[in-house]
Amino acid sequence: MKKLITVMCLLFTITATQAQKKKRNAKLVVEVDGVCMMCKKRIEKAALNTKGVKYANWNVTSHQLMLIMDERKTSEKIVCQNLANVGHDTKEFKASEEAYASLHPCCKYRDTEIIENHHKKE
Repeated sequence: MKKLITVMCLLFTITATQAQKKKRNAKLVVEVDGVCMMCKKRIEKAALNTKGVKYANWNVTSHQLMLIMDERKTSEKIVCQNLANVGHDTKEFKASEEAYASLHPCCKYRDTEIIENHHKKE
């Protein structure tokens, strides 16, 4: 009986450890606010400058940032914080007023007039 309990505990520990293994090429989608191609360039650059991010592609219309990253080196939280640091909001982090103010005038995605102007161009 004692051996059975020991074996079950060992199997549980191994299973729990494997479930927490971090992936080398994890795929992730993050929603990031922005309105134009300048935003796209800034968002992708901020993501790619995060250690462990291998691929970043932001879609202007859907606001979806597709990432491939090494979860052993970074996390979604770190990437989102870096995006907020350059002025772009995510669900987890809102850019500071200072970071948002540093954006180019056409990139002010919180301004409804700017958003409407970008939609007219499409």
